[in-house]
Amino acid sequence: MDLKDIKAIIDLMKKNSISEFELERQDFKIRLKRGGVAPPTGSYDEGQSGYVSGGTLATVVPMPLPAPGGSAAANATDMEIKAPMIGTFYRAPSPEAGNYVEIGAEVNPDTVVCIIEAMKVMNEIKAEAKGVISSILVENAKPVEFGQPMFKIRPA
Repeated sequence: MDLKDIKAIIDLMKKNSISEFELERQDFKIRLKRGGVAPPTGSYDEGQSGYVSGGTLATVVPMPLPAPGGSAAANATDMEIKAPMIGTFYRAPSPEAGNYVEIGAEVNPDTVVCIIEAMKVMNEIKAEAKGVISSILVENAKPVEFGQPMFKIRPA
C-alpha cells in the first residue's frame, strides 16, 4: 500500500464520516483514527477469494416500533439487523443467484442475510439472531452506512 492508497482511504473516511479504519494483511497493518467521534464497533476482515471467511456479524438490537392501528404489541419485539460497515448492499451472492432471504424467511444466528461490498471485498452478513424476517429496509445494490438498519426480524 502506498501513500496514494492511504490518502484515498482518508478521503473516503472524511466523505462518509468514518472515525476509525483498520486494515491488516500478512506483513502490513494500518490503523487510521479521526478525533471527535466515538469509533464504530463493527469488524472488518479481508478474505483471499473476495469473500470473508466465516462472514462478518451484524449488530442486532431490540427495537420497539410504534405501529398504526393499535398493533404496537405485534411489532414491539422486532429487532433490527444493522450494517456493521459502509458499503454496497447486495441481497444475493451474484446477479444470477436467488436472494439470501425474503420476507417471512426463518433465520438463525448463522444464516447469511446479505453481502456488503466494501473496498472490493464481499463481506457476508449474518442474522446473529433467531427469528423471521419481517421487513427488508434497503434496496438491492444501494449504499448503506455504518449502523443503518437493513432488516427487521421478529424473534422466534
